[in-house]
Amino acid sequence: MAAFPKCGEHVRLTMKLTTTAFLALTTLFLAHCNKEKAAIDAQAHASKEVINDEKRAVNAAAENATKQADLNAAVDKANIEANKEITQAQLDADKKTADAEAAAAKAKIDAAAK
Repeated sequence: MAAFPKCGEHVRLTMKLTTTAFLALTTLFLAHCNKEKAAIDAQAHASKEVINDEKRAVNAAAENATKQADLNAAVDKANIEANKEITQAQLDADKKTADAEAAAAKAKIDAAAK
């Protein structure tokens, strides 16, 4: 009769098996949860990397746009300065023409008076 456990041993054996089964199931459940958490963490990390890459691209595009705007402003400023110089040269020429016409009119009056 050694093959059959005694009455008190049967209860202890059942409790040991129940406890072992419970621990095994808990371990499996926690391992599964950890895998899910790891997958969530990996997805979050990938999402953050994509966002960081987009931020870098936006910063680069803004920097390029700023440089282009600075170049365009320099060209516009140079064109304004050139137009100012051209206009001033035309006005100086108009002034000399007006002075020459006035001098010619005075000379004509002086010639007619003699």
